[in-house]
Formats: sequence, structure tokens, C-alpha cells
Amino acid sequence: MTGSASGRLPGTTYRLQLHKDFTFARAERVLDYLKRLGITDLYLSPIWAAMPGSTHGYDVTDHAQVNPELGGRKGLERLSAAARARGMGVIVDFVPNHMGVGGGHNPYWEDVLEHGQASRYAHFFDIDWRPLKRSLEGKVLLPVLGDQYGRVLERHELKVQRQGGRFGLHYYERVFPLSPRSLAPLLHRAEQLCELSEASDVRAELASLSLQAGNLPNASASPDAAERASRARETAVIQRRLEGIAQASPSIARALDVAVRELNSNVEQLDHLVQQQNYRLAFWRVASEQINYRRFFDINELAALRMEDPRVFEWAHRLLLELVQQGVVTGIRLDHTDGLFDPAGYFQALQEGAARALGVTWTPGSPDPLPLYVVAEKILEPGEALPDGWPIHGTTGYDFLAQLNGVFVDDGNAQEMSALYRRVTGDPDPYGETLHDTKELILRSSLASELNGLAERLERLAEHDLRWRDFTLSTLRTALREVIACFPVYRTYVRQGGAREPGDDAKIRHAVRDARALNRDLDGSVFDFLEAVLTVDAQDERQRQVYTDFAMTFQQLTGPVTAKGAEDTAFYRYVRLLSLNEVGSDPALFGTPPASFHRQTQERTAHWPHAMLAGSTHDTKRGEDTRARISVLSELPQTWAAYLSAWSRLSRPFEQTVQGLRGPQHWPGHQDTYALYQTMLGAWPLDGNLEGFQARLEEYAIKSAREAKLHTTWANPNAEYEGQLTGLIGGLLENSDFRQGLEELHARISPYGALNGLSAALVRLTAPGVPDTYQGSEGWNQSLVDPDNRRPVDYALLSRQLARLEKRHASAPLRLATELLEQYQDGAVKQLVVWAALQARQQEPELFSEGRYVPLKAGKYLLSFAREHQDRLAVVAVPRLSLTLTREQQPWPLGEVWGQRTLRLPRNGRYRNLLTGERFTVRGERLALAKLLEFFPLALLIWEASD
Repeated sequence: MTGSASGRLPGTTYRLQLHKDFTFARAERVLDYLKRLGITDLYLSPIWAAMPGSTHGYDVTDHAQVNPELGGRKGLERLSAAARARGMGVIVDFVPNHMGVGGGHNPYWEDVLEHGQASRYAHFFDIDWRPLKRSLEGKVLLPVLGDQYGRVLERHELKVQRQGGRFGLHYYERVFPLSPRSLAPLLHRAEQLCELSEASDVRAELASLSLQAGNLPNASASPDAAERASRARETAVIQRRLEGIAQASPSIARALDVAVRELNSNVEQLDHLVQQQNYRLAFWRVASEQINYRRFFDINELAALRMEDPRVFEWAHRLLLELVQQGVVTGIRLDHTDGLFDPAGYFQALQEGAARALGVTWTPGSPDPLPLYVVAEKILEPGEALPDGWPIHGTTGYDFLAQLNGVFVDDGNAQEMSALYRRVTGDPDPYGETLHDTKELILRSSLASELNGLAERLERLAEHDLRWRDFTLSTLRTALREVIACFPVYRTYVRQGGAREPGDDAKIRHAVRDARALNRDLDGSVFDFLEAVLTVDAQDERQRQVYTDFAMTFQQLTGPVTAKGAEDTAFYRYVRLLSLNEVGSDPALFGTPPASFHRQTQERTAHWPHAMLAGSTHDTKRGEDTRARISVLSELPQTWAAYLSAWSRLSRPFEQTVQGLRGPQHWPGHQDTYALYQTMLGAWPLDGNLEGFQARLEEYAIKSAREAKLHTTWANPNAEYEGQLTGLIGGLLENSDFRQGLEELHARISPYGALNGLSAALVRLTAPGVPDTYQGSEGWNQSLVDPDNRRPVDYALLSRQLARLEKRHASAPLRLATELLEQYQDGAVKQLVVWAALQARQQEPELFSEGRYVPLKAGKYLLSFAREHQDRLAVVAVPRLSLTLTREQQPWPLGEVWGQRTLRLPRNGRYRNLLTGERFTVRGERLALAKLLEFFPLALLIWEASD
């Protein structure tokens, strides 16, 4: 994809995390700073109405409303106008897959709970109204209770309360709506209790309302749209009339309240009322097996949307496209598109909507520029390519992040680091086996209900085919679980009619083959059946349609299972080198050789030249500079082993052995401890300020252990284990010998880790694509997993720092660069690199947005490439594996450490290093690295003229 018909493609983006304490108005205040830094486009976290107090915005409650906590639509419009006045665009994060439904704050979900299938919004959500469990037919399972339903009822924790003309079912702070039809007996009882004479008009009105409520159609009657709207109006009339007579007559109000008290005191009657609702309240633990609405992963409070329904699409995007039409929004980042029923169809519908909004002509499949800049969150497994036909500009950059991240890992030490990991932790399994096991765990636990529902659908398919009808539900469930656990990618993309992406069938057959090999005791024909369904190998058109529908639903489950199994479980179990355990990465791949990085970059440039390039995001497990320091460990496995040996002795007083069902267990677990040591090194504050550091480590360690699910979990927290873990952290940090060793090793690796961070930043900002800077990452980003990575950014400090930098660079750039390098701990040197690269992109926009990517051979210790466009040329040269290169004899790879090595440049002439201001004259197309990197370890060269 090469353009956007709206005329705007972002050059560089800057991600801001919005919430009630950082609103549109606060964002507006940093625009001048971002403009001076060189940013062309704001990139905002979700702006839509969300759960009150949401710190991330992904729990959207209304796509038709800009979040009032952020400043509402007017605040957004002011921010966009201010950005536009500075020549900047606004990209927004849009959430098409799901909505937040907890706490009663989503009016659409609450309407579904009140009216069931008769709700005007019943088609919004992916609800199975006819699950195998008969008692759930026509109901939504709400696993919200803290105990078994009967016990909750007996303790009178469920109570009906009246507010004006509305009645709600209260469970502590949560209020559930009541079906208006179910209120007829309560209103009738109130009419009986009323002290007014039978001739009273208001009493007659109450009797009429009871009759009207009782005559409402049953919610399971599946009315048409007009009937749904009529029911909603009639319900509103009942509530308005009831509120009116309750306000007008104290006798009516007293009778209603007495009827409510009677109901609440009678467990049987209250239970009968609850059973009449369009939902079933249940103990929260049943969610994993019985929940009957699709969720975002396993989060009950995030219900999935049926975005494939044109009515839902039109409603959800009306405001977004209106903002696009008005120029308030100039680009879109799409969240979790793998959860959609038909991602390709969704992308097309979005671009068609954008074309109408912008008044441009666009034909799907044509080579014409796309109407709107759109990138999609998509995790690509190694070797997997983004489908070429998708009408988007690429991914949000996790693939680039993984590839660049691996450049700074020494792949030559993979075996030694693996052996050390096995020896210290006792974990013998390679990552692939760990991932298979964790995916199976997810399918047996948190996503068991989704697997059960899919198995029931598959059983119904088998029943209609004589060849397969003898398969039991248990057999089919097992086959599905095994195939999903073996799936090599997040999902495939079979579409209506059976169309699919090239390679999808091969991925399915790969998973089926591996599942069959791992389950020889299972009837092999069940895998034949499943493969036929998933590849839509049908005998007739009817069968083709049902197979396709099943395959498309199957695809919506493999993604969440992989995400939960990998990112939220295996990444916290297999901890050989934590810098590799990142979103979009495969921890089994130990490093990215420069040649591989060049090849991957050239492929992305050819197909997705405007894809986003990420370094840190709101989803990354560790900030880019935390990872950069941890990666240095790959260069010194023997030194790392020596420190681990010493630390293991110092840790023993804070550890214990407990007897488990399968024998003695070490607390904290060896994997948790191994991960903790790496985390301490990577996140150890460079400025020496340890305030709050222990608390951050403890929060991270508990989350990490719960995600690993070996000794404690989110569902069943093990307070004793977690106490042992936090006790270890506190004990180690207070131990002078441990602190001395940690600070000693940190001092050894710190400059090399810092250089990794500088190198990665320069590559990200100059490679083909749209580089994104996550908030605050123009300085050191040593954050941990969320919420740590959403901590406030001191923009006043960054702005003052940039002002000094700009002033000094104008007069003495080389002196500035060398001084900032010497005092690298404050992060100003990284801001210099980011600023200089962004200035280069602003001064040479076509060179960096359209220029060819030319790999330059530079040996083992340098990653280098050129960008060429017409007569313009830039060259980037950054060190890698600098600890190995310098042999720790000096902190920076400068001057003579490069020996006789040279860099071959694309042409002769005069070059200027934008980072230092130095000028070089090149003859014979070679430049000595000892000269190029004599004073500063990175170079961003701009060719100025022929010699």
C-alpha cells in the first residue's frame, strides 16, 4: 500500500496514554514540545467513552461518544485543531472487537440484560442464546457472584430496590436491570397493599401498569426491529407512569416499598423473580466452563461485538467516520483485529466508509491509494507474512520490534545460555513444548467455555454426516484442543464462501499433523474430519457453508488461546533471556543476525512501506531500554553464571521448600527467581533514584508469577507464595553483599545496554516505515509490564532538556554529543539521538518515507544501511554486541577499538554526521570506522555533495 487518498500519511508518531489525569487539554500542552522534537502525528490511546476511571481506554462503553473524562468531543476537537495548526495529524486507537460491560456503565449491554433477545441491541453482542446447558437458553450467564448463588441468596446479598419508576437487583454496588415483564407480580402485590380505595384513579393506574407489564411479549419471542423498538418505548412509558404516580401519591410509594421489602424477605419469591430475568447470576468460577458470550480473551467484563453485522458496524463507526470527515481524525490504529469474524471484510468496510466520509473514489482491490491511513494490531509469527490483499498500511510494529530487538542478542551464545538456564532453573523443556502445554492449560481453564461451545457446534456438524456421526462430544473436544494447542500462528483467515489466504490450508494441516502425532491413542479419523471442516473440504454447497461458518468461528478462538498461552503464560515460564520474551517475539529465536534483519526490512519495505515501527508500547512486557540492558547478558554467559552462583547462596535465607502433591517445591520457584534477577538488572534506575523501585519490583513479580500459573494465579492467588516472593525481593535489596554484586554487574553492562538502546532508537527512526515513539521513550524507558509502563511522563523536564539541547547543538554539536555520552545516565543523550533523527526526517521527508533501503555489509559488530531517493542519500551506522567488541576495556566502542575495519558507502563525496556535526570526505567508497566513530559511537550521515 503506497498512499492515502485523504492526502495524509504520517511521518512519525508519538503515542500518548490518555486518562482522567492526562486529558485532551493536558495533551494539548505538550504539542509544542512534540513539534520541536520532530513529531508529525499524535497517536492517541482510545478516546471513546469507557469505564469510569479507566487508565487505558480499551474497556469502551460507547463507541458513539467521546470520553467525557478526557474532555469530550469538544476537547478532542480543540486538541485536533491545535495539532492541525502546527501541521500535525491525529491518529486514534479504535477498538472494534469488544466493549466494557462491567459495573452497569454500558447502556447497550444493560438493555440486553433487561430485554434479552427482544433488546434493540441483542445483535450487538456475540451471545449464544441456545447453549447446550438448557437452563441458559435465552439467557446471558453473568459470573459475577462471590459465592454459590444459593448462599448469596440466603445471606440476602441480592436485593430488589426501587428508584423512582425503576427497579433494580442490587448485589453490593452492582445494580442489574429487571425485565419489565417480571415486575408484573410485584406491581400487582403493591396494588393489593395500597391503602387507597379501589375507586382511586392512581390505584387503578397501578393496576393498569401491572397488567401492561405482564402483557409485554416474552423476551425469547425474537421480535423484529419494529417490535423491539415498540417494546423499548412501552417499557419507558411504564417506568415514566410508575414514577409519576409514586411521586404524586405517598400511598402508592409506600405500597411499592412494602412490596419490595416483602419480596426481599422471601427467598423463594426473590429466587423466582431472579429466574425470570434474561440473565443468570452465577459464581464467578463458572465462567471458564459455562459463559455463553464471547469475550476479549478471558475477561468477563469485556464482551465481544458482532462487527460483521452491517448494523453494528454502522453504529460503531458513525462518530469515528464523522470525525474523519471533519479532519479531526487523520488516521486509525485498530486494536485486536484478530478477534474479528472477518478481518479482511472489516478492513474493506472501514476504507469504504472512509472513502464516503472523505468524498473520494476508491475501489477495493485497486492499486489506488487507500482513503485513510490505517494500521492493525497483528502479531506475526516468524516466517508469517501479513496478507497482501488487506486494505491497510501494515501492522502496529510488533514484528519490527521483535526483529530489531534480536539484533542486540549474541546468537553465538545460544547453546551456552540455554544450558545455563536449564541448570539454574531445572526446566528441561524447549520453548515450543512450553507453549504447547500453556495453550492446553488455557483451553482447559480460562477458555474452556469457548472450547466447549466450539465442540458442541462441531458435534452438530458431525451428526449431519453419516461418516462422522459416531464421534462423541468428548472426542471432538479433545481433537479441537490438541489442534489449537499445535496451531503454528495466531489464526488463519478463511472467509465467507470458503476463500482464504495463501498458506492457510498448510497451517491447518501442520497443526492437525502435529496433534495427530501427539495423540496416537485418539481415533485418527477425528483429525481427518476436523481437517476437512477447517479447510472447507465439502461435498455440497450446504456443507460448504456450514463448514465455512465453523472455520470462521474456530479462527476467533485460536488467536486468544495463543495470546493467553504465549504472551500471558509461556513468556513468564520460559525465561532464558527476558529481552526475547516480548509481544511479537518468539523466545525460541535467540537473536537476529544483521543479514536476517536486512532481509526482513526489505520485505516489509516492498509490501508495507508505511507500516508502524514500534520500540515500546502500552502492551510491551518491558520498556525498550530495560530489554536493551538484559540483552547484554547474552554476551557474557560465563560472567552471568558466576553472579547467579553467588546470588543463589545469598537468596537461600529468603527461600523455603514446601511439600506439594508431586513432591517438594522450591519457593520462590527457580524460574521466578531467574526472571527476577534479570528484571532487577534491566530496570535498575540509571539515575540512582531507588524511590519506589522495590514496590515496582514486587508488583511486577506478583503479576509475573500469577501469569506463569505455576505457584499462584489470578483466579486462585497463593498469598503464602506471593509473600515469599516479595520477601525475597526485600531481603535481597537489604543484603549488602547482594546489592554490591548487583550494582557491580549493572555498572559493567550499563553502558553497553545504553548503547543498545541508542542504536535501536536510531534504527527505528530511520528505517522504512512510520516510527512511533511511546510516551517518554525519547529518554530512557526502563519500564516493566503494565501498569508500570503507563507511569506519568515529566514533559516539563523533557522540554527544558530539549531546549538546552537545541541551543547547544546549534553551536557545538560534537562537544554536546560527547558530554551527553559521558553523562548518559540522565537520558539526554537518547533525546539527542531521537531529536536529530526526527529532524532529519523532517528535512528529508521523501528520502525517509520513499527512499530505498540498501543494506551495507559492516561485519559482526555494526548494523548499517543506506536510504536512497533520487540524488539524496543517508547512511545509518550503529554498533551491536559492543561489550564483546570492546572486551570491556572501555565503555564505548570508539576510535581504535574498530581497528582496520571500514564501512563501504554507496557513493563518494562529503558526508555530515547529524548527531555530531562532523564532516567526512569519502574516496574509494570506504570510510574507516575508527574515524567515523572516533568521538561518538553512532552515525547518521547525510550525503551533501560529490567530492
